Amino acid sequence: MKPIETTQKRLAFFTIFMVIVFSIILVRLWFLQVIEGETYAKIAEENRIRLVAIPALRGVIYDRNKNILVDNKASLAVSFTPGKKRGDIEVINRLSQILGMSVSEIEAKINENKSDPLAPKIIKSNLDEKTVAFIKEHQIDLPGVNIETESVRDYPNGITAAQILGYLGEISESELKEREYSSYVLGDIIGKTGIEKQYESFLAGEKGGQQLEVDASGSPIRILSNKDPVPGHSVMLTIDKSIQQAAEQALIDAINVSHKQKYPKAQAGAAVVLDVRNGEVIALASYPTYDPTYFSGGRISFAKWQSLNSKSSNYPLRNRATMSSYPPGSTFKPIVGLGALAEGITTPTKGYLCTGRWYGLGQKWAKNCWKKGGHGKLNFNRGVIVSCDTVFYEIAYRVQKKGGEKLQLWARNFGLGSETGVDLPFEVSGRVPDKAWKKEWNKNNPRNQAWVPGDTVNMAIGQGDLLVTPLQLTNAYAAIANGGTLFKPKIAKNVLSFEGQVSYQFKPEEIKKLPLNSATLKVMQDDLEKVTKEGTATNAFVDFPIPVAGKTGTAQVKGKDDFAWFVGYAPANKPEYAVLVMVEQGGHGASVAAPAVRQIIGTIYNVDIAKLKAPSFVDFSR
Repeated sequence: MKPIETTQKRLAFFTIFMVIVFSIILVRLWFLQVIEGETYAKIAEENRIRLVAIPALRGVIYDRNKNILVDNKASLAVSFTPGKKRGDIEVINRLSQILGMSVSEIEAKINENKSDPLAPKIIKSNLDEKTVAFIKEHQIDLPGVNIETESVRDYPNGITAAQILGYLGEISESELKEREYSSYVLGDIIGKTGIEKQYESFLAGEKGGQQLEVDASGSPIRILSNKDPVPGHSVMLTIDKSIQQAAEQALIDAINVSHKQKYPKAQAGAAVVLDVRNGEVIALASYPTYDPTYFSGGRISFAKWQSLNSKSSNYPLRNRATMSSYPPGSTFKPIVGLGALAEGITTPTKGYLCTGRWYGLGQKWAKNCWKKGGHGKLNFNRGVIVSCDTVFYEIAYRVQKKGGEKLQLWARNFGLGSETGVDLPFEVSGRVPDKAWKKEWNKNNPRNQAWVPGDTVNMAIGQGDLLVTPLQLTNAYAAIANGGTLFKPKIAKNVLSFEGQVSYQFKPEEIKKLPLNSATLKVMQDDLEKVTKEGTATNAFVDFPIPVAGKTGTAQVKGKDDFAWFVGYAPANKPEYAVLVMVEQGGHGASVAAPAVRQIIGTIYNVDIAKLKAPSFVDFSR
């Protein structure tokens, strides 16, 4: 073949190839400009416009007397806007040194909001002036780093009511899937616990926003549109700040008394005050507690979070009044007694003999009364007053022979074994054990599945597998005090508009009327009043000017020291408030918990406790 022909063929092939390539390019350009032109124009416009959310001012939380419990304040925070990857690493390393945070902590903050990876991320809130000044002075070395002003929660009363109020945090991906958070996005701050979570829909308000025109680098040029945020509603609680603080202090004092009485493991407890007339929660204390300012910006350092969730700190985030359950010991006996009276199993004057040791189940399963020498001959009424175990062993044995799980029935009548419905998240239900529960609990241990008489006998003195929350038990005693109405405990009283007007009022809610007549209730009310005058709580209430009715309890827990309980109400002759104190591994209810209840009631009725005779010895009664 001649060279000229070869060259011509090559040129022809190249020409055809170029025609095809340019045709493809032209067709692609036509497709992008004509067919997809509108779509890409929209994308370009969206890249030019940035939506910036403006958080709403969160509602204030008040106590029942309009004292502020949680407010808002302006705070300085440092934010970081991601840029070039290599430059980011250098900036993060510098921020780590300036803020005292690890690199991994900062990176975690940056990566939290995946919905808008280039949006500014708050790295740390509540900056001190020295840190702010340093960052501003070295701004040129910290590209993407800015000082922001944000609204954070303020706690004028320090740690008061921390577990009731709850804390804020950034919404998680799992929470975003829940219907109540359908309008939220990653990075939003929400209530995580307590009232902050329970009434998030009222407190949060409605976010505003701006449409900003930005340049190629993402810097704002001008505001295209603006929508103002709508502030959240405020919530007024039933809590009385002064009584709440008194309950918290009484709990600490009770723990210190336990230590003096040689119970060094006493490190935790709970206290409750309820209005027996309507179920309003006046105080709800839990110890140990925590400093809510750790969460004031909705963000907490990793080190503090680990500390608050460690066994060594005894889990201060847990509200022990509603989120923990315990064996109630002898404080359960009045519920057993009322059920036994109502079922005709006993009478107020029925006689019993207590020798200190009970053999009703046979010699092999003999059981002790707390008083080793025994109480001798006594009737039912006296059995309640001095908390005689033998009396309640006998009652339980008769209940067992009669059948029908009557103890369980009466425990549930008083609201035990189910949530009270209090308006706080994460409430536990406690446990009323029965045949079905025991069989399921021991499904892998067939030899222990059967319910035996000893289970009923143990349950009758508040031991065995029975578990109650402090709030449940206080609510049960409130029903005894008020004549038989079991209320749903309430912590929120009113919702207030931004202008301070009541926009919604929470009304008392009855759970049920107890199936008890007034005469039966009067028998127990008289016995409980005598507990503080001539029974197991006499020493705690000596010289106390307000008549108090109640019951001591000292609950045994395997592998631990005894738990100290007292629950009662005042004034005994015209009940207004039910009060409970429980100290984990605190020893004896009569000499640890009962004086703490006296201290709280003294605050309610302005009694000068310092002028009264103080309990002077360890009381071993139960």
